[in-house]
Amino acid sequence: MESPPLRKKVGQGGGSSESGGSESGADEKGCSRTRFEYFGWVYHLGTNSIGREFCHLRFLYIRGKYVMMYKRDPHESPGIKPLRRGVAGNTLMVEELGRKKVNDGDLYVLRFYNRLDEEKKGEIACATAGETRKWMEAFDQAKQQAEFELQSSSRNRLSMENEIDLEGRRPRVRRYAHDLKKLIRIGHGPESLVRRSSNLGRHHRSNEFQEGDVADVIEAHEWRCVRTVNGVRIFEDVSDHKSRSNTALVKAVGVVDASPDTVFEVVLNVDKHRRYEWDALTGDLELVDSLSGHSDVVYGFYDSRCLTSQKLMCYTHRWQSKRDFIFSRQWFRDQDGTYTILQFPAMHKKHPPKSGHRRIKINPSSWEIRNLRASVGSHGDRCLVTHMLEIDSKGWLKWKHGQSSKFEKSIPFALLNQVSGLKAYIGASPGLTSESSTTLVAKGSDVSGSISEFEDAEVADEFYDAIAADSSSSSSDDEEDDDNNQLDSKGQRVKLKNVSWAIARLALKAKKATEGSHELDTNVDPVNLDSSNFPGSMHKGKTDSDSNCWTSPSGAGFKIRGKTYMKDSTKVAGGDPLLKLIAVDWFKLEASRSKVALHPKSLVQSEAGKKLPFILVVNLQVPSKPNYSLVMYYAAERPVNKNSLLGKFIDGNDAFRDSRFKLIPSIVQGYWMVKRAVGTKACLLGKAVTCHYLRQDNFLEIDVDIGSSSVARSVIGLVLGYVTSLVVDLAILIEGREEKELPEYILGTVRLNKVKLDTAVPLED
Repeated sequence: MESPPLRKKVGQGGGSSESGGSESGADEKGCSRTRFEYFGWVYHLGTNSIGREFCHLRFLYIRGKYVMMYKRDPHESPGIKPLRRGVAGNTLMVEELGRKKVNDGDLYVLRFYNRLDEEKKGEIACATAGETRKWMEAFDQAKQQAEFELQSSSRNRLSMENEIDLEGRRPRVRRYAHDLKKLIRIGHGPESLVRRSSNLGRHHRSNEFQEGDVADVIEAHEWRCVRTVNGVRIFEDVSDHKSRSNTALVKAVGVVDASPDTVFEVVLNVDKHRRYEWDALTGDLELVDSLSGHSDVVYGFYDSRCLTSQKLMCYTHRWQSKRDFIFSRQWFRDQDGTYTILQFPAMHKKHPPKSGHRRIKINPSSWEIRNLRASVGSHGDRCLVTHMLEIDSKGWLKWKHGQSSKFEKSIPFALLNQVSGLKAYIGASPGLTSESSTTLVAKGSDVSGSISEFEDAEVADEFYDAIAADSSSSSSDDEEDDDNNQLDSKGQRVKLKNVSWAIARLALKAKKATEGSHELDTNVDPVNLDSSNFPGSMHKGKTDSDSNCWTSPSGAGFKIRGKTYMKDSTKVAGGDPLLKLIAVDWFKLEASRSKVALHPKSLVQSEAGKKLPFILVVNLQVPSKPNYSLVMYYAAERPVNKNSLLGKFIDGNDAFRDSRFKLIPSIVQGYWMVKRAVGTKACLLGKAVTCHYLRQDNFLEIDVDIGSSSVARSVIGLVLGYVTSLVVDLAILIEGREEKELPEYILGTVRLNKVKLDTAVPLED
């Protein structure tokens, strides 16, 4: 199945972009209107009134915060009425469900639902993973548009110290609009405005990191380039903890001239006619089972006569020429667009060992496909492809030192060479990149006239209400054409980056700037935060050798945005946490539970807890059988300043909290495949999973529903399988998006040392 590309249009009405028009599209006297528009073909999935599943090709149109679904393209059929229409409010959640077999074809599914009522939901699907990514970005911008309009409409009712200072931000908006206009002319996106560095030649201090650093934590791995083969670098991990191991962790790294979306589709594709062109080992693959939208099981075989290294091949009977194998795959995409694919040896009842073949185990491996930001003057997309696997160290060491060539005829070397084949295949297939790419259209249009079709708030439902309605193919769905003017869709084609950050930066701007890092009121004497006075169900560790315990490490192992991040993207090592972790509860429950701070046995309800100035309660709801809750209590020794960033977060609305609450994970000790699954990048939790907030008295509780995301459920399932051998560090912080909010600071940390599931205590009703 293939669908026409998603297109994106920026409409600027009433004047040039240099006039500093309102980017939200809300009416402002003397200002022009600006609308962000996205439109393209998608598949609407669902079940009709008689219980029959349907899959209909529909034209989806996002304009500002309004969403319409048509049976035909409204640009080509002027005057048609939408089948579905609604708004993208702050309770709308968009979840990526992954691949699904629909009418003998694979589609990538997005689910829409109300975060407060998941019964209100609906689904659309796209032909490629890249299209789903762009639609998720489109809906994210629509939600930010709705939030900005809500803040704008209520700003006159705010007190003076909390008033939204739009006039004060106007010069910056003008500068942004002026730069945006210049960038559109030369085909570069506005993200360049915050990525430019005027000090390219300066030396960075050891505690500073550039945006090019992949991880947001300081990892223990130390990679050394061993060989360069066919334009691909081969590395080994030479960190101290690997020197005592009988295995070697190696990886092949290459730059591919294509988007991550394109490379991801090629790697995941099991069609042998395409696979034969780049994969010399696992070209004969067959999809055995789809476990979920983000995981499947694959069977394959190969002719081993070209591979002669018996030890590395893991077989002993040379007279058998065919080898077969089964492996499972899990894949997901990070919030920065990086794809990760994990591959494990597996077994499946549909493919038991068969006569004439020798069953072997393919080495566990992982793929990471990360976008490389295009340099000035470059053309086309580029990405960094990393293929990592763990192998026996003996044959590897001989080959590395040039003492043996047997490794070059082994399975691990063939797997590492897949990056070379991928690089050459895509480079020799220009049609492959063009067919997978998405056309983005930027155009100036007059939207200052009547747009009541989009803005009739009385009839505009939330989009999850509209899309969940029955969508039969009866004649009642047909629209009648009229003589209304057709929307002009002709315009200049340019590459335009995401501009949602430019809208979001206008919201919640107080006249009184945050006073540096003065988040707490220093005029008040601090209280004693001795954790021994606040017992939790999980005990605090005393030494590094303790297990099934928690400690609170410093923030030095995490990378956070520095003071000059908006200018040069520099990150710095984090400092000591602002809040102190005083207790951790480890609960097991029959069903996931929110508002644990209201439970009579909660630390918050104790006499000691009620005397604390402020407590941040983070409840990580872990889906399993039974369910678990990891509840962390972070306390402030002084009251929180109301005008600080933390104060705004505590007393702000849920949309603001969702857009700012950030978590950085780090697997300090554990299986390397689990590390790849968990990742090392900061994650805005409100965008990845559903978060609920409870603000009362002297506390704020954040309930993080990990089970609300199929990707998060898959990752946490892998983590729970190895949890007794893992040492996990977590850092929480509030994302800084303005110069006055920088540098960022670590809000709190926790280290979970080899947690045992069976030690979780029940939480009674």
